[in-house]
Amino acid sequence: MNTLTIAWKSIKQRRLASALTALSVALGVTLMISVLVINGVIDKMFNQTASGYDLIVGPKGSPLQLVLNTVFRVGAPIENLPYRYYEELKKDPRIEEAIPFAIGDVTEEGGFPIVGTIPRYFALEYIPGRHFRINKDGKFLPGTWDAVIGSAVAKQNNWKMGDEFQLIHGSAESGHVHDEKFKIVGILAPTGTPNDRTVFVNLRGFYQVSGHEKPLEEALRREAEFFGEKIDEAELQKILKENAGHDHHDHSGHDHGHDHGHEVPDAQKEVTAILVQMKGDRLRGFSTIKLQSELKEGNKAQAVNPIQQISWLMINIVGNVRTMLIILTSLIIVVSGVSIFVSIYNSMADRKREIAIMRALGAGRTAVFTIILSESVLLCLGGGILGILLGHGLVFAAAPIIEARSGLLINPFAFSSVELILLPVLVVLASLVGFIPAMTAYRTDVASTLSDT
Repeated sequence: MNTLTIAWKSIKQRRLASALTALSVALGVTLMISVLVINGVIDKMFNQTASGYDLIVGPKGSPLQLVLNTVFRVGAPIENLPYRYYEELKKDPRIEEAIPFAIGDVTEEGGFPIVGTIPRYFALEYIPGRHFRINKDGKFLPGTWDAVIGSAVAKQNNWKMGDEFQLIHGSAESGHVHDEKFKIVGILAPTGTPNDRTVFVNLRGFYQVSGHEKPLEEALRREAEFFGEKIDEAELQKILKENAGHDHHDHSGHDHGHDHGHEVPDAQKEVTAILVQMKGDRLRGFSTIKLQSELKEGNKAQAVNPIQQISWLMINIVGNVRTMLIILTSLIIVVSGVSIFVSIYNSMADRKREIAIMRALGAGRTAVFTIILSESVLLCLGGGILGILLGHGLVFAAAPIIEARSGLLINPFAFSSVELILLPVLVVLASLVGFIPAMTAYRTDVASTLSDT
């Protein structure tokens, strides 16, 4: 009978205590596996989603807020930029692509964020190497009142091709529902990004929604202030007089499925942000930094590198939370190891005669030491393996729930490289907590123990 067999029989003799100590290890490992796997998926998603564009151009303010609002549709926009600024920026010879975003409204059902944009957005990679895919017969915003919805939106709202919906101005709490309706002409395939929980509408239609265009006089004055231009009051009054019948529009009663012909003047349009891809490969990084510096020196807008902002967020906020959770779960595992030590050590008093008989039958001190140490290792390894299985089982069960609530696609079979060192660490822990009980067995005096009994 080998050492492991004897150790296993000893564990079975104390089934309840052994099961409870192994379970405590398993629970600690389960929590650690869940934290590692889910954090790894979130970290990958955040960094991949932010890597589709070189820069995000938006109003002056918090760079992180600009990235979170534009890329992840979290929080409120900082402010808006004049549409004219977008028109001028996209003519910059260093820029390959400039995609305007108009953000601010939500859907009446589900409160999903609305993004007004142009069809070109869907022709570009949403993350490197991956393009948008759409359902059969789906189209990418060909008409003014067309909409493309993310997979999570379609699933939660039970929307399908041809359905129409209305927008709530600002946020779901505002309660102001616009009269205009957009028609669904496409449903995106799952991307595992915030696009899954987003509703995209044609930018022309977004501007034509009543209340989205600024009053003409306010828009002209703001544009002049933004560009540092002096406004000619006489010319301003002339423009206002010429557009007196077009500054305010009643959209009620129009055919929501078709363009009713009202085109908003550019001066009354605004964009929340502009997604920018720079030209070239060799000088791309240099031109990106140069454009950032140019905008930083001015007082009009800012250009933000989304990857840098997300890296800062993951390291300084999410990373700290992850570290805290790993420390807590590590402490749980250490406490579980202590419970293994207490369980084995307390059993030594009842096992002195058993150990003495083994010694009398020829077992050496080293063999007895190894048996006790093996019990500790088996309990830790058993609990660790069970914890790994439970941890991945928990991730597997939580994946569809997280997807439904956040749109985040979690691979239930995701694996963290840290798991590779988990079992060796448990073996070391088991050796440490089993050392003192094993030494107690090693030092058992055969003669005195047998004579006392």
